Amino acid sequence: MDPLSLLQLPRASRPPLPLAAAAAPLRCRRLNVSGGARPVPRRLQRRPARLSVSAVATETPRTEEEQPSPSPSGKERFDWLDQWYPFAPVCDLDPHAPHGKTVLGLSVVAWYDRGAGEWRVFDDACPHRLAPLSEGRIDDKGRLQCVYHGWCFDGAGACKFIPQAPALGPPVHTNPKACVASYPCVVQNNILWFYPRADPEHKDVLQRKRPPLIPEIDDPEFVTVYGIRDLPYGYDVLIENLLDPAHVPYAHKGIIRGIRKKEDPGRYVPDLTRVSSLMFGIANEVVLPVHRILEYDKEGGGPAKMKIEQANIQGFVSPQERGYFQFIAPCTSLAAPFPEEDKKKKVPRVMLVFFCIPVAAGRSRVIWAFPRNIGVWLHHITPRWLYHVGQNLVLDSDIFLLHVEERKFAAAGLDNWQKACYVPTSADSMVVAFRNWFRKFSKNQIGWATPQIDQVPPTPTKDQLMERYWSHVVQCTSCSAALKAMKALEVVLQVASVAVVGFLAVAKGTLVTSTVQRAAVVSAAVLCFAASRWLANFIQKNFYFQDYIHAYK
Repeated sequence: MDPLSLLQLPRASRPPLPLAAAAAPLRCRRLNVSGGARPVPRRLQRRPARLSVSAVATETPRTEEEQPSPSPSGKERFDWLDQWYPFAPVCDLDPHAPHGKTVLGLSVVAWYDRGAGEWRVFDDACPHRLAPLSEGRIDDKGRLQCVYHGWCFDGAGACKFIPQAPALGPPVHTNPKACVASYPCVVQNNILWFYPRADPEHKDVLQRKRPPLIPEIDDPEFVTVYGIRDLPYGYDVLIENLLDPAHVPYAHKGIIRGIRKKEDPGRYVPDLTRVSSLMFGIANEVVLPVHRILEYDKEGGGPAKMKIEQANIQGFVSPQERGYFQFIAPCTSLAAPFPEEDKKKKVPRVMLVFFCIPVAAGRSRVIWAFPRNIGVWLHHITPRWLYHVGQNLVLDSDIFLLHVEERKFAAAGLDNWQKACYVPTSADSMVVAFRNWFRKFSKNQIGWATPQIDQVPPTPTKDQLMERYWSHVVQCTSCSAALKAMKALEVVLQVASVAVVGFLAVAKGTLVTSTVQRAAVVSAAVLCFAASRWLANFIQKNFYFQDYIHAYK
């Protein structure tokens, strides 16, 4: 199966794909990890990739001894703290309340500074007694207030008010110990990003380095669906899964249909017919080949030709027949069609952009953004929560698989990944390329911002593992509003069913005299009650928990 066929895109001519250029919407633009679009030099377009590697052999995987060894040089060690990390889509952040999240093992809080008209990201701990500021509020002066003792902080993290300090006493609120660490942050592509170093020398980090920019998201001809969800498995498993399109028709069977490529001639097998004969007085069973039939599975899987280009510390690119995949370390993974050559031709384009965030050992978070320039009118009339119903089902369908897989990786040791896993086909190229990157440049370890227990948590029950409310709904303004409205409607329907029955009892023999009228009233009560039960089931499955049993798909 051609992995990019999942995007349902027309084939376009393929431009060269240097790492920084792979996400450009036009040939003259490239994805810029510094945040801007600039022309690709002609010499760079014509020159072959400096480092082009095949991630995996087509017959057998390379042994551990054949894999490139981790570089002993400190210059080639990936610096996890010198990166930008996405916090959340801005559409899911309420400017009237603080929001707390864990990123890279660091507890942070985002809040909107009305005075400056900007979002801020602080340490999620009040310097007084370390109470979480994410449980606080925005006061009437637009400051972040800790609700434990009422300390207030401005947009720079400086303490502006301590209620317990006498007004005529020493200005204890000006002491540096009363300040909260404030991290550099920026809104880009409608997502709030922050840089996990609060030291003064990193205050102007935006002038040196910006988050990866996806130009299509800001293009007025495109519309984008955003989403966010916490996942019960680690960052490396999340990245590996998103770079593995071969699993889609199997793990997501019944949700995403596989699209079979051209017939693979090697899959023809003889159709054998058995016939009985009597030769020399002895009964024989003779097998005769009659014709050849095509062997395939109904899910639509098949060989995928993949290669890896521009593999280095910044990530890699994998060109496909209809587009490309790209991994930009540490968070960004995207799948896109090749950009059209002619600006005047409006070629339908859909991109799958994922931002993968390490949260803690055995925990990660994904933010997705799906920009497209087709079906724009449909986007404007479809509520975002309705998109999330299907997108969460896709995530649910492989959560348990990946959760268990991670624990088996941990038992074998990530340093032994190439020995524990058998990855003989080209379809695994991007998975192997990521594992090589993770091992070579990070020694199979995440550079956490705070000390972490290097142990995955125990496996909970399946309903806890695949729950949607805390992992998604409370973080999504659209789904939270839809859940609230549906619960209210459920109550209305239940009250209506009881009221209709009560009306029938009171009005019997007066207003409701005929059998037809009584039947109509009873039917209305039954319909209201049935609708309330259906709605309750819909709420449970789409906002709390829905099991996914692969055997019955």
